[in-house]
Amino acid sequence: MLGPTALVMVIITTYLMITLFVGIYGYKFSKKSVTDYFLADRKIGTFVLFFTLASTNFSAFTFLGFSGSAYEMGYSFYGLMAFGTSFFALSFYIIGRKVRKLGAENGYITPPELIGSETDSYLLRILFLTVMVIFTLPYLAIQPMSAGYVLTTLTDGVIPYFWGAVFLTFFIIIYVFLGGMRSIAWTDVLQGLMVFSFLLIAVLVVASSLGGVSEAHAQAETVEPNIFIRESSVSVRIWFSYTLLWSLCNPMFPQLFQRFFMADSDKALKRSMIIFPIVVSILFLFPVMIGVMGRGAIPGLSPTDADSILPLLLERYSPLWLSALIMSGGFAAFMSTADSQLLTLSSMFTRDVFHNLGPSWEKFDYKMGHVMVIVLALVGLALAYRPPATIFTIVTWAFTGLAILYPITLGVLYFDVDSKACILSIVTGLILVICYNYRILPTFGFLPAIPIVALSTSILLVSNHLIKSQDRKVNQGKI
Repeated sequence: MLGPTALVMVIITTYLMITLFVGIYGYKFSKKSVTDYFLADRKIGTFVLFFTLASTNFSAFTFLGFSGSAYEMGYSFYGLMAFGTSFFALSFYIIGRKVRKLGAENGYITPPELIGSETDSYLLRILFLTVMVIFTLPYLAIQPMSAGYVLTTLTDGVIPYFWGAVFLTFFIIIYVFLGGMRSIAWTDVLQGLMVFSFLLIAVLVVASSLGGVSEAHAQAETVEPNIFIRESSVSVRIWFSYTLLWSLCNPMFPQLFQRFFMADSDKALKRSMIIFPIVVSILFLFPVMIGVMGRGAIPGLSPTDADSILPLLLERYSPLWLSALIMSGGFAAFMSTADSQLLTLSSMFTRDVFHNLGPSWEKFDYKMGHVMVIVLALVGLALAYRPPATIFTIVTWAFTGLAILYPITLGVLYFDVDSKACILSIVTGLILVICYNYRILPTFGFLPAIPIVALSTSILLVSNHLIKSQDRKVNQGKI
């Protein structure tokens, strides 16, 4: 009979092998070209496009961070997340429709490539890439971090935290290295279904063990009377901040931005955006319920420990085999984000940096893309070695940093903005992120992202107006 650790590893490894098989199967259909490796040949229809957008959005934050934050904030956290979902789905379409059109017309593969080419500025292209990399790498590190938390909890410490992180990363590297975006998109369908199904099962298991949903909620309310309504900690300004933050930031995550290039039509993109907020709003409820029920069942956890509330509840209230099976859904959430981040960041380094330094031929880009997948995976592991903060804290600052790219992206796609104004806006945003990180400036009751985006947008508009006015004067003088 298998011991506890062996049982956990058999179940988790079985899931990982199934994912690996799907990824390798996708490799058989790949065309060994740069466009196919990074964008699945731009031929992703509605069904797969929805799942790859949703699954990429389902990260460790969804599976663990949601529960941990709901443990602290109660159901008010669901409002913060679910309400903003509809708005960022609209933002996805506003950005995505134009990105898809320009990508198909001009052969763009990466977000910085589009921004730099449309403004005819290589400096802006590199700056855009730098911001995306700086604020995506910590988010990438969350995925192996979470795998480490889960495996060490399920095996009662037999598998150390970091080796759990290494274990997950190894499997991701294999199928991303082989099949690229086609493999990722196909595995995203499997992983998306797993995340939804296993989070629902987790809710049912935990609630049943605590005497039903009503009894579990009553226990939570006894421990924390404000678990259902916590007006004192979630002000209207904070609600507004998070709603706007998700809308501004989500399209700016490079792994989501790049998916707009993949859609085979505007119709596929529009249908995906209609389905997205409906499905995701339902899904978000599950981990929030787990966090709330966990507050009553296991009170007194620190914010960092609260990120592990789901595996802690399963360890206490479900048989080991079921805990491992449910948490394989967590691995699906981790992998569906990490694989996309690895490939997208790899494409950016390949197309936006090395392509201009090395030989300009497709075979070089194709090979360099594979190499960078491995390099970036190792960087993610290095960052995960010593986690700097809670999952929610890391996510919030990652979102804040990426949100400063939204105003210039909108300006490039829909308005005539000068590259110098865009650069000035981004630099202003970065300086403000640093100032708010050290609490030098007031937030006026909002999240830091709101004044940061407001000021960087103002800088963009004012500087663009001044630059255009100066250009007109110069042109008139020549005439």
